Amino acid sequence: MNFEAAKKRSLVLREQLDKWNYEYYVNDAPSVSDQEYDRAMQELIAIEQQYSELITIDSPTQRVSGQISEKFNKYVHNTPMLSLANAFNYDDLIHFDEQIKELTGLSEVEYTCELKIDGLSISLVYENHLLIMGATRGDGVIGEDVTVNIKKNKISTTTNWSPKFNCSGGSLFVIGRI
Repeated sequence: MNFEAAKKRSLVLREQLDKWNYEYYVNDAPSVSDQEYDRAMQELIAIEQQYSELITIDSPTQRVSGQISEKFNKYVHNTPMLSLANAFNYDDLIHFDEQIKELTGLSEVEYTCELKIDGLSISLVYENHLLIMGATRGDGVIGEDVTVNIKKNKISTTTNWSPKFNCSGGSLFVIGRI
């Protein structure tokens, strides 16, 4: 694909991915499958790798997907909640393994692979064993305060962590998916 065609295609893909992100994260009503979304994202990544001058700071490839709903109060995360990269084939796994070994300086690394389970990324904050805050990932920096919703569901609002967690000031931060 030549530069002009890549430029036009990247604009179309950015617009489409932004629309799909809005449907998924704000409306809770996705109009495409995860597979179709991932295909479009991988196509945009490939174009931006071939023509780095087409990378923009607002590209879906350069930011965490997700927007803040106006239904909830905002919560600024202590540590950004970033997205994970995808691996779609064996070569992607080998590349990931090479990166990990280079970053860690290890020659052998053990992994556990699991099927992708779609869910809500959430950050839970406990102080003195009591849940004081629950927030969605949002855009990775600012999430939605969903503490009240969490307390209505089957998520533990208390903990009995041990000193081995080395929680400063009696606080424990938990990040995961529900």
